Parts: sequence; structure tokens; C-alpha cells
Amino acid sequence: MKSLVLEKKDVLSLRDFPEISRAEETLGPRDVRIKLHTVGICGSDVHYYTHGKIGPFVVNEPMILGHEASGTVIEIGPEVTHLKEGDRVCMEPGIPDPTSKAARLGMYNIDPAVRFWATPPIHGILRPTCVHPADFTFKLPDNVSFAEAAMVEPLAVGVHAATKARVKPGDNAVVLGAGPIGLVTALSALAAGCAKVYVTDLAEKKLEIAGSLSRAIVPVNVGKQNLVEIVKADTDGWGADIVFEATGSPHAAKTVFEPLAPGGCVVMIGGQPDPIQYDAGAAMIREARVENIFRYAHVFPRCVGMLSSGAIDVKPLITRTFDFDESVRAFEIAASAPPADVKMQIELPQ
Repeated sequence: MKSLVLEKKDVLSLRDFPEISRAEETLGPRDVRIKLHTVGICGSDVHYYTHGKIGPFVVNEPMILGHEASGTVIEIGPEVTHLKEGDRVCMEPGIPDPTSKAARLGMYNIDPAVRFWATPPIHGILRPTCVHPADFTFKLPDNVSFAEAAMVEPLAVGVHAATKARVKPGDNAVVLGAGPIGLVTALSALAAGCAKVYVTDLAEKKLEIAGSLSRAIVPVNVGKQNLVEIVKADTDGWGADIVFEATGSPHAAKTVFEPLAPGGCVVMIGGQPDPIQYDAGAAMIREARVENIFRYAHVFPRCVGMLSSGAIDVKPLITRTFDFDESVRAFEIAASAPPADVKMQIELPQ
């Protein structure tokens, strides 16, 4: 099975991976076999490529990359009733232990035993086919493309963040960072009811894309503009009801309370490699509520529904598409962080 393999830090190859082929010969009673169509390149994939690890997850042996995916069901297990061969689907990449306490409490995303695609030692899905639990496989409406469906995984992060923020109609929000996660968070906040969302970044092109998504999005170049002054001026000195931190930057993280209104909420999305500064005094005088998210839970069907209805449009975020044979080059380009690109995707042969 030809796959995109991270051999070790900085070394990628497109080669046969017989171990995966053998492991996927058996289809469980509640599994489906899926022919992959489109796979997005995520920042975590690139980070494994350029650093060889993310926190405690270390690439100690060759690993297939990719976890943002869509495809077509080509085989179903005997107990699967809600899917059939030929169904177009997207897949939730994290599989918990259904008997764990976290899963039984409904917080399956924080199950310590979760097996997540392209997180060592679990292989990803930049390969022709995969076997996946039917319970984490979601049928696509006819008007949702494979490319849009491969955006459901990052969109789920934004929807989960907006859910944790408890957005109320008319709220004003700030999203720190105009990368893929920042932009899907901005779209999710608007879909949840925000009246205005300020999106910050240093890259003008990303801010142009942010501003093009909605009249309710206000791009702010924090290299040239003062975010706090802009937000305070627009809110009669009150501040933003919600601040989403989506940069993963320690500098940005330590400023999260500055534009926040009294009684507001901060949602920490961006992963921090090390402990960060936290202004407890600024949080206290605002009586701020701070939420943290880890991936997502229970939101894939919501994301598919919003894409289908037009409540959220992710198509402008897909800025470049590569053929599967160009996968190594695609990752080399993604690792260079082109300022004009938001989401790059790879299409597999059909």
C-alpha cells in the first residue's frame, strides 16, 4: 500500500507500507473500509515532519502522516446499518476506548487511551484505503464536496471552541491568529451568534482572506495596529466578550486578558510547548472564565450540517491542492509556511 511515510525527522518518502496492508485485511463487524479521496495537511503533520515530536509524542519509527480526510465507503462490516458501499464520508480520527470513564462521561476526546491518526505510534491516512469504526464515520450530503469534507476535522476544533465559550447572540469576539484553526474558529463564532469577530495576525495575506470571509470579521495586523485600542474604541471601552487564543505563541497567550471585557471568557486553543505566563491579576479583576480545549467531541455531525446548509463556508480557506504523487513536495512547501496559504490538501488517485 503506497503511503506518505515520515521515516524520521526531516525525511519523507512515498513508498509501499506492507505492515498497514496486513493490519487492515480484517474488517470488524462495526467497521467500514474507506477509499481515501482528500487529505488535508495539518500543522501537527508538518510539526512532526520538521521536529520529529510534539510534546510526549515522539516519532521513533516510520509513521504514515495525515488525519483530515474524506473518502468513499467500499466495504461494511455485518453490523453496520447506517452506511453502505458507495457512501461519501468524512471520518473523526480519534478513537477512544468506549469502556473508559472519559468516554462514559461523554468526554471521549480526553480519554488517555484515545488512538488518534498520525499521532505516534498510530499511523495516519495518507494512503489509498483505511479501516475505521462506523460510529466515527459520517455520511456526506450531496452538496458537500470531498474537499470541504476534509475540512470538517479542523472545523470541529473551531466549533468545539465556540461551544465551550458559550457564545451568546450579539457577542463580540477576538481570535488571535489567522491560520486554519483561527479562521475556522472565527467562522464558528459567527455561526454561533457573534456580531463581530476581530482576527489578528502579522501576515497581511492571511488577514485579507479573513476579511473576505464575512463583513462581520475585522482583520487586525498586530504588527501595525493596537488590538486593545481598536476593540475598546468599538465597545465604548468595555472590551470583547470572548477571546480565542489560536496562535500557540507564548507572547500572544500572555496577552489574552488585555482585550477581554469584565466577565468575559478566554478559550485556549493553540498548543503551547512549554508553560506560559499567566496574568492572574488581570483574570481576577475581570472575573474571567478560562476554558481549554483538546481536539473536540460530539461536533462532526454539526459541522457537516453547517457546511451543507451554507451556515459556514470553508471553501475560501482551501488555497492549494496537490496530487498524491506530489505529497513530499507538498509537505516541503507547507513547512516553509507560505504567507498566502491557509489550508493545503492532497488528492489521492480514484
